[in-house]
Amino acid sequence: MERELSSSSPFSTDLDKNAANYTPLSPLTFLERAASVYPERCAQIYGETRYSWAETYRRCRRLASALQQHGIQPDDAVALMLPNLPAMFEAHFAIPMAGAVIHALNIRLDADAIAFQLRHGGARILITDREFSATVAAALAQLDKPPLVIDVDDPAYAGGEMIGELGYEELLAEGDPEFEWDLPDDEWRAIALGYTSGTTGDPKGVVTHHRGAYLNAVSNTLAWNMGAFPVYLWTLPMFHCNGWCFPWTIAALNGTSLCLRAVRADDIFQSIKKHRVTHLCGAPIVLSLMANADEELKQGIDHEVNIMTAASAPPPSILEAMARLNFNVTHAYGLTEVYGPAVVCAWHDEWNDLSLTDQSDRKARQGVRYPMLEDLVVADPETLEPVPRDGETIGEIMFRGNIVMKGYLKNPDASRKAFAGGYFHSGDLAVCHPDGYIEIKDRSKDIIISGGENISSIEIEKVLYRHPAVLEAAVAAMPDDKWGETPCAFVTLREGADAGEQEIINFCRDHMAHFKAPRKVVFGPLPKTSTGKIQKFELRERARKP
Repeated sequence: MERELSSSSPFSTDLDKNAANYTPLSPLTFLERAASVYPERCAQIYGETRYSWAETYRRCRRLASALQQHGIQPDDAVALMLPNLPAMFEAHFAIPMAGAVIHALNIRLDADAIAFQLRHGGARILITDREFSATVAAALAQLDKPPLVIDVDDPAYAGGEMIGELGYEELLAEGDPEFEWDLPDDEWRAIALGYTSGTTGDPKGVVTHHRGAYLNAVSNTLAWNMGAFPVYLWTLPMFHCNGWCFPWTIAALNGTSLCLRAVRADDIFQSIKKHRVTHLCGAPIVLSLMANADEELKQGIDHEVNIMTAASAPPPSILEAMARLNFNVTHAYGLTEVYGPAVVCAWHDEWNDLSLTDQSDRKARQGVRYPMLEDLVVADPETLEPVPRDGETIGEIMFRGNIVMKGYLKNPDASRKAFAGGYFHSGDLAVCHPDGYIEIKDRSKDIIISGGENISSIEIEKVLYRHPAVLEAAVAAMPDDKWGETPCAFVTLREGADAGEQEIINFCRDHMAHFKAPRKVVFGPLPKTSTGKIQKFELRERARKP
């Protein structure tokens, strides 16, 4: 219910907001505070390189100053084609300090996709790593007005070429370490531009704002029960939803950002032990990488490591494996449109008394809203009526609040459709349990309708992952003359494991209703998107073929 504050309210002070009692919310203030309160604490580690918070603040101010010297104006986009390096971390502060908008590119995309985003987003400057020079050069060749290119020359990478007009450190040297930056005049000003995966057409450009970035950065600390001075390992790409807002969260907590150029099991475990990492994030594929690493790598960790995972629900088998390693996994859920995680499976102490399997089943639920999210519902997409809390009735997940995007860039029709009825429509289908915790059952396009019954592909995948021979699994709808659709399973077996089609089918029939079990199993590697997500749309096409 919306209410307006009456000017005749007895609590009116007859004053407007002013500099003494109002400041626009922006995560930039976290960096300034960290540098002023803990100037000598370690802010960044990459290999043998160390930067304190004071040094990081000076470097960010230099970069912001240099960007302006090279023509960056308010609301210009500055694109980033970088792995998880200090330059990427610094850019998340420096670009908005210059009044500009962060456009972090997915480093796994091809030249055509990069060219589309640079053209659509209108980047004036592109900061890129030598590793991606061939892809970037091919993308730039497609543009009528290519941006100014700045090279990051990482000594840890031997390949690639320098294709820019100057290097990153040269650019910083041009800037003023005492650059006087300002907060945005309006906290709803854009801070970042990120693109959806675009598996069914051109990706949509998601525009987020300073207020939402500030609030979700704080929300991360509350939802994850993070204390001061975390040592955060970058296993999550910073290009993905701006690292789920964790560059700003780390600054707010005066922590340490530990950069990894590539996600490898040996680097992860060595970093955890050497630097006593306290927190890391990643998709379930990262957990799978860790769970299936050599046993020797896993030895020697004598402190608690907190892991936040999102994307699709982690298979209970992976959660069980991480629990046995004494890693504390928190399951979160979100989308680019809500700054990354906006839902968390908040844990209850009494769940500790459940069996490990039952705990994993609870932890696989998406959960409840983030502290800074105003409303989360599972509702009928047409009527907006919430579904019953019965754990069975399927509806669409919808969001409302300050950590929802501004809208889609240059796409008002898509924005209006996404915000129909005063909610952001996620496109994810879920149920709501009696305790209010939501559990995703499928994307709206992935649900299997067999003989009029809805079958969740995710439910089948959870069972498949429990088979000891299964490394990866996905399920898609397969046409059926009698039932309309039936489930088709796509399975990658563990190295050295052996299992046949009928064995997999029988295993599913033993652990779920028979009509839900797959009728066909296809073995082999699964197609994945550039962010590591399984390409369900391609599997749907394969399942349609005889």
